[in-house]
Amino acid sequence: MPLEYIADGADPRLADYRNLTDTALRRVSEPRDGLYIAESVKVIRRAIDAGHIPRSVLTQRRWIGQVEEALGDRDTAIYVVPDEVAEQVTGYAVHRGALASMHRPALPTVAEVLEGARLILVLEDLIEHTNVGAAFRAAAGLGADAVLVSPRCADPLYRRSVKVSMGTVFQVPWARIGDWTSAVADLHAAGFEVAALALSDDAVPLREYAADRPDRVALVMGTEGDGLSRDALDAADAVVTIPMRAGVDSLNVASAAAVALWALAD
Repeated sequence: MPLEYIADGADPRLADYRNLTDTALRRVSEPRDGLYIAESVKVIRRAIDAGHIPRSVLTQRRWIGQVEEALGDRDTAIYVVPDEVAEQVTGYAVHRGALASMHRPALPTVAEVLEGARLILVLEDLIEHTNVGAAFRAAAGLGADAVLVSPRCADPLYRRSVKVSMGTVFQVPWARIGDWTSAVADLHAAGFEVAALALSDDAVPLREYAADRPDRVALVMGTEGDGLSRDALDAADAVVTIPMRAGVDSLNVASAAAVALWALAD
């Protein structure tokens, strides 16, 4: 595979990696160009193992061997840059080995990810990429079969989401839903009960719900701060809550997802 040594941060070959700290730019450019960024050799390897195709890799000299091992016999350009150039291009210190520009895979349909699933996580309008990544990591580690994300939910393939998930966004099937009416129709048609995790006077405690859980459950989590929308709550078959102590009303959304998935997993 070709090694290309680059000493100029303005080199056009590095365009995929430029200004990674500009979140607004990434939200526009990644979907448009069909790319996402995988950070660290471990995450790059997991992406490749999941069938994703790298377009190029940016790395420093000391990581070349690990990058070549991760890429195998693929004819992928490896851009080798000094530390100061990597920081100049990306806007931060690249210290996790490498960055890879990856082609985005085609997303499966909702029906495809629901097929054969018994426990899924639904994320409504989460705005923090770190929470999305942590929720995917919980889904992978605690037995969720798939994740559905709302149209306004932060991108699971955004660099921060991928990094926090430790690459588990590549191993958990996921899809984007449309409006709640169509999403709930799809879930009910597949035999799922929709369980909204929320604060409510009539909510069922999680331990009680888990003790007699339906065969197929779609656990719905809401955005940071405001929680689930009125539409999501109205569409739910059950409202479930995690009882709290010491005057704390709730957990962070990713933490709550982990607790609920643990309780509901077989």
